[in-house]
Amino acid sequence: MSTHYPDIAERGSEPVGRIAYIREVPVDALPDEIRTRLEGAQQIYGIHTEADGCIALTRDRKLAFVLARQNDLAPVSAH
Repeated sequence: MSTHYPDIAERGSEPVGRIAYIREVPVDALPDEIRTRLEGAQQIYGIHTEADGCIALTRDRKLAFVLARQNDLAPVSAH
């Protein structure tokens, strides 16, 4: 059996699309206008790109990965 996967061969080891860095964001580092909307959340995760900085915030780490993938980004953990 010979299965052809052209996009894997074409892209090599590079991910498709832009990389999204998922990392925890300290709540106290956020602007007041955002903090007031968090309703006591202790952990916030940011979706960051190299070109655009932080493009989204979410309370759930798994959701951050899902959102990145839904927007054609390749998510990776960042510390």
